[in-house]
Parts: sequence; C-alpha cells; structure tokens
Amino acid sequence: MGFLSDIEIAQQYEAKDIRDIAKTAGIDEKYLEMYGRNKAKVDYKLLGDLADKPNGKLILVTAINPTPAGEGKTTTSVGLTDGLRHIGKKAIVALREPSLGPVFGVKGGAAGGG
Repeated sequence: MGFLSDIEIAQQYEAKDIRDIAKTAGIDEKYLEMYGRNKAKVDYKLLGDLADKPNGKLILVTAINPTPAGEGKTTTSVGLTDGLRHIGKKAIVALREPSLGPVFGVKGGAAGGG
C-alpha cells in the first residue's frame, strides 16, 4: 500500500480563505495584512485593542521525541488544538514550519504523522 505524496494530497483540497479562518478566531479583517487569499500577517495593533479582554492561555510545543510512526510536534500541536475545540474551548494553532522532516530525509512526508 503506497502513500500519496505531499503534492498529491495538497492538490486534492482547496485552501480556505485566510479571512474566514481569522473570522473564526475572532480577528477582524482590518488587522490582516494579506498575502494572496491563503496567507496573512496579523497587525500588532490587535494586541492593544485586546488589552481590556481577559488573558488567554498559550501552549508551546517546542520539542518532542517523535514516535516510530513519525508523530512529532506538528501532529501533537494539531491534536491538542482539535481536542480543545472538541471540548468547547476557543483554540487555534500556528505552525511556523510544519513537517520539515521530509526536507531533511528524516521521515516520509504525509505518511501518517508530522
């Protein structure tokens, strides 16, 4: 049984508009610096406008020993976010450079983890 390559998986799906994702996270479009439809930076001014709101929680996944199946920081981060949302918490994940293992030949891309 073979696995699809990263590009084959990516071509099967249409990326969501980043404005829709931001709206779900409670980020007004005025704070977005758009880079096409699928990528944006969030303006630092948002922090000032949220100053009167209660502080949220932050979970950093910075290092992990991957499982033999290749499950590491990316899989853990996405799983935590899904789990928190499943129990009714507001949660969002930001992956800076997910799944770099395949770039360095450490593990197979899109083959069950990371």
